Amino acid sequence: MTTAPAVPEATLLADLGGTNARFALHEGGRLGRIVRLPVAEHASLPAAISAFLAAEGAGRRIGRAVLAIAGPVENGRADFTNTDWVADSDELAQRFGFAAVRLINDFAAQAWALPDLAAADLRPLGGGRAVAGAPMAVLGPGTGLGVAALVPAAGGAVAVATEGGHVTLPGTSARDDAIIAILRQRFGHVSAECVLSGPGLVNLHAAIATLDGAAHVPRSAADITAAALAGTCPVCRAALDTFCAMLGTVAGNLALSFGARGGVFIAGGIAPRIVDHLAGSAFRARFEAKGRFGDYLAAIPVHVVLHSDPAFVGLSALARAGG
Repeated sequence: MTTAPAVPEATLLADLGGTNARFALHEGGRLGRIVRLPVAEHASLPAAISAFLAAEGAGRRIGRAVLAIAGPVENGRADFTNTDWVADSDELAQRFGFAAVRLINDFAAQAWALPDLAAADLRPLGGGRAVAGAPMAVLGPGTGLGVAALVPAAGGAVAVATEGGHVTLPGTSARDDAIIAILRQRFGHVSAECVLSGPGLVNLHAAIATLDGAAHVPRSAADITAAALAGTCPVCRAALDTFCAMLGTVAGNLALSFGARGGVFIAGGIAPRIVDHLAGSAFRARFEAKGRFGDYLAAIPVHVVLHSDPAFVGLSALARAGG
């Protein structure tokens, strides 16, 4: 009697945001097709997983799941920041028969990706050579501002998920201070995310128009960026230039905080779209403008992450390690 070969076990991977949920299966050491599902079209995370598995999971044994979530994760549970979805590892394991479900912050997945990104996935923004085995840090302006780091430890590297996007935004010039003062009147606390995100660019545009006494024509972040790059709107150009400069300041602070001599990486949806402008902006000068520690910062390489789905690079690394 011939015994049928065992069906290999796959791992369900997901990068889950407030707008899109991206799923893929990792099987036999390889990542399958990444499928994007709009969050608004699915009532819950289990509903979205069911839809993905109905299309992609036929005939596969799925033993584990590793899910990256845009929101804080605590005790195997996460409430999504920008949707009413909830992820509970025990409930998902029971419902789908997974042996284990691991929930991680979405920027922890970005941190896990850093050692496996190829040169073609990165655009350098100056600095020296990365120090092997040193901490690496990643921040990503997008819908919000994600921050994480990959830190060496005795048993292997550890991804440190943070809420660093909500640190208080620093001012480094009288003009920065004036912009922040305008934003403070509106928001009270002015976080880094209040400026270094898509909505933050809109906030910057409005504040600079107020500061410079210019007419404020409301625009989306995409429109501000397009007008800035085309040179058709001075306020838009000033907003984008200020965005890049302030991003350099915050990235430099992150490098110092983590001792990130393994490199600082700019991920998220915005930086790849403005990478040429960012390279020619005040970003690098502001990154290094730390007084006596200017030389320390000058040696640290910075890269923009160009990979279209870097979270899945990190998730795949976790899948290969057994989740």
